[in-house]
Amino acid sequence: MNNKEGSFGVGAILLSFLLGTMVGAGLALLVAPQSGIETRRKIKDFAGDVTDKASEYFEQAKVKATSSIDKGKEILESQKTAISAALEAGKEAYDREVHKH
Repeated sequence: MNNKEGSFGVGAILLSFLLGTMVGAGLALLVAPQSGIETRRKIKDFAGDVTDKASEYFEQAKVKATSSIDKGKEILESQKTAISAALEAGKEAYDREVHKH
């Protein structure tokens, strides 16, 4: 479970870094001495790059979440099977003890 928590922590750090980078770059574009047309073009290009990177990050997160959900379902199913088998064994043992007397 620590491994999963560590992965989430790394993802949160990367997302924070990405957001910080976006804010810093946006501010740099706004205060840089250049024409309005050039500034708008740079902002548009930057926004496109950020959108692409964010889409890629969220797609990776979606794949990881789906994988984790599938693994959770498998674990749940195996535990459910084990519990059912234990209950059945307990019932059989109880029946044997009751019919013994």
